[in-house]
Amino acid sequence: MTEPVRYHADVHMDEESRLRTLAEDVRAGLTRRPMTLPPKYFYDAAGSALFERITRLPEYYLTRAESLILQDLAPRLVGELTPADIVELGSGSSAKLRMLLEPMNGNGHLIRYVPVDVDASTLAAGAARLIGRYPFLNVHAVVGDFERHLARVPPPAGRRLVLFLGSTIGNLDPGPRHRLLRRIRALLSGPEDRALIGFDLVKDVAVIEAAYNDSRGVTRDFNRNILRVVNRSVDADFEPEAFRHLAFYRGECERIEMHLTATARQEVRLRRLGLTIRIEEGEGIWTESSYKFTPAATRAMLQAAGLELVGWHVDPDERFALALTARAEAVSAPPPA
Repeated sequence: MTEPVRYHADVHMDEESRLRTLAEDVRAGLTRRPMTLPPKYFYDAAGSALFERITRLPEYYLTRAESLILQDLAPRLVGELTPADIVELGSGSSAKLRMLLEPMNGNGHLIRYVPVDVDASTLAAGAARLIGRYPFLNVHAVVGDFERHLARVPPPAGRRLVLFLGSTIGNLDPGPRHRLLRRIRALLSGPEDRALIGFDLVKDVAVIEAAYNDSRGVTRDFNRNILRVVNRSVDADFEPEAFRHLAFYRGECERIEMHLTATARQEVRLRRLGLTIRIEEGEGIWTESSYKFTPAATRAMLQAAGLELVGWHVDPDERFALALTARAEAVSAPPPA
């Protein structure tokens, strides 16, 4: 008897289209002032490995705080929702998903998992590990950018849970963030469908800044690595070590900003773009914004996107939150405490 196919991938962004989009983003970002590069390009193989190191640093509280919440929340959440369809945005290796799947192991319910990520090889490798561990799981991957391809997510296979974990929502400025939340809302078609979204909270500035300025310099190397990605992708000749890592909290915007600041005047050729740029000493490239949120601001932002807050879960130190949301017309919920 033929074994059922448990892994399928819909490819909406191949390597050629990914590189074309990257080239367009690089040209647009480096020909404006201030110069910018989108943080999604941090995550090549080297950048992903560096970020894994960051998550284990003593200064970087976010991953530990989120894991504490998930350990407590996961059994109750999947017990109450019993989802048949789990969609995860920016899934990467799907490591956090396992915290939700473990309580469901052995209950006999089939689940379709729909990870959305730009890296086809990472999706395939993660799916293989999950399928080997969880016999009740089928994987329908979507290879694409979650800011552009969420409409390509297949229709739900039952009650749906959408996951957008980590603090990636904070990397988006207000306009793109609102549009993404509207697209997440569109994925919730049923009254019992839910989305679980991670939010890094406003807290002591020293704690926030330490998380992006670790004593071992791993975040510095992670920040510089984006220039290596640009070099390889558009045949450029940036010298990453000639840029200083700068990360600081801008209180009036409630965000961390990460920049790379030139330590000397440079002339950089981007050969595949037919572009040469001049960077003066002290001039910076803005590589990331990481917004922080209050409970009230989060609830208002969700409401503006047509989402209702139905659960607010924080770690013991109140540094990070997981917000459980539904379509606004499906439920009515009080504000977070």
